[in-house]
Amino acid sequence: MPKRKRIAAPPQGFKMHVKKGDTVQVIAGRDKGKVGEVIRAIPKLSKVVVKDVNVRTKHVKPQQEGESGQIVNFEAPIHSSNVMLYSTKEKVASRVSYTFTDEGRKVRMLKKTGEIID
Repeated sequence: MPKRKRIAAPPQGFKMHVKKGDTVQVIAGRDKGKVGEVIRAIPKLSKVVVKDVNVRTKHVKPQQEGESGQIVNFEAPIHSSNVMLYSTKEKVASRVSYTFTDEGRKVRMLKKTGEIID
């Protein structure tokens, strides 16, 4: 049987339709329907961290003598394909398209509303 080639992620990462600071709606998974802001984008893994979405609990052991352990809640990354850009004006999630402004600058636009994001 021939060996399979491993496909690695490009070193610079993938082009994602969402950026840090965007308002998105989760369209799949346990938190489906939740709306939040993108706190962090991880292009190398094609993942995003959304505020108050995919919250995990971590039990942290004490590091020093006399210190007590603690329980920490944090937002774990979710795949960027599971989020959709959200219009706060129209209260609707939409796919993204790319268009050019009058000055010739490439910007992102919501397909449903025509709202320009950048």
